[in-house]
Amino acid sequence: MFEITRRRLLTTAGSLATVSAFGLPARAQGKDKVKAAFVYVGPVGDYGYSFAHDQGRKFLEEKLGDKVETSFVENVAEGPDAERVIRQLAQGGNDVVFATSFGFMNPTLKVAKQFPDVKFEHATGYMTAPNMAAYNSRFYQGRAVLGTIAGMMSKSGKGGYVASFPIPEVVMGIDAFTLAARKVNPNFTTQVVWVSSWYDPAKEADAAKALLDQGVDVITQHTDSPAPLQAAEQRGAIAFGQAWDMSSFAPNAHMTAIVDHWGPYYVQEVQKLLDGTWESHDVWLGMQEDVLEMAPFNPKMPDDVKAAAQKIVDETKAGTYEIFTGPIKDQKGELKAKDGERIPDADLLKLDWYVEGVNA
Repeated sequence: MFEITRRRLLTTAGSLATVSAFGLPARAQGKDKVKAAFVYVGPVGDYGYSFAHDQGRKFLEEKLGDKVETSFVENVAEGPDAERVIRQLAQGGNDVVFATSFGFMNPTLKVAKQFPDVKFEHATGYMTAPNMAAYNSRFYQGRAVLGTIAGMMSKSGKGGYVASFPIPEVVMGIDAFTLAARKVNPNFTTQVVWVSSWYDPAKEADAAKALLDQGVDVITQHTDSPAPLQAAEQRGAIAFGQAWDMSSFAPNAHMTAIVDHWGPYYVQEVQKLLDGTWESHDVWLGMQEDVLEMAPFNPKMPDDVKAAAQKIVDETKAGTYEIFTGPIKDQKGELKAKDGERIPDADLLKLDWYVEGVNA
């Protein structure tokens, strides 16, 4: 099992009030078997974010065998529907519910108040309570690898970004991608199109085509279907998968992808429930913990590009590379981080501005 690195909580009045309402956290009782449920924002067949979480669920079953029983609900809309589903899972005798999308945060917290004996874990958010933990991945580390490749391979110096919602996680990825690309090509620009959905193949494809029509020759996405990749494949552009290796959908366009490897974390958390050692926590994991990986590089990538991309991976794992290290300026040219200054995690987790070179 890998070691979890704690990060500073984002403190809000709401989260403080929640903790107060619950009282002090307590350790879970040990169990012979754990019943675990997963809530996905998209279909398990998206071959992206929800697919990756479901691969983690299957990994959990494989590693713990008859000590765990799992179930999942897919295509759960963020909002009231999520609250209904999470409540049903809590009522259904599950020991732990993993709610895997940012928009599930408030519904999960509300249900957690009503079921203090059930454990809840929320992915990509920041609210916690004695029976609710938060876990996240440093997706932006992988975006820096993608940006490096884009900066080196783009002939136009223009990248397109198919984005879901302007939440800090997505803004962070856009900024990391652009910062890395501009380290290679200082004139590189990133054009963003928002689709207001995590999974909508038609909208994602239309967004990618619109970007390609504007002269971009690299497509990046923070949405979950292979549609943008397929659009890039048809137009002879390069592109990157989202959350999983999507190369089978676009063997020529797909250069690599960020791969979300949630399985070891799920094994660790369920084992804690079995042992009676589970406690609420707030963690931000990444390449160093092997929660974030890169898919194999396309053999068609030039050797110098592969070497540069691998160097980012190796240095990130070693802790010697951090993309959010100054000098960094925003779109208006205002200095946001001085030379050698690293933007702290607490600021990254509420990031709401774009770096130079982003058109969003």
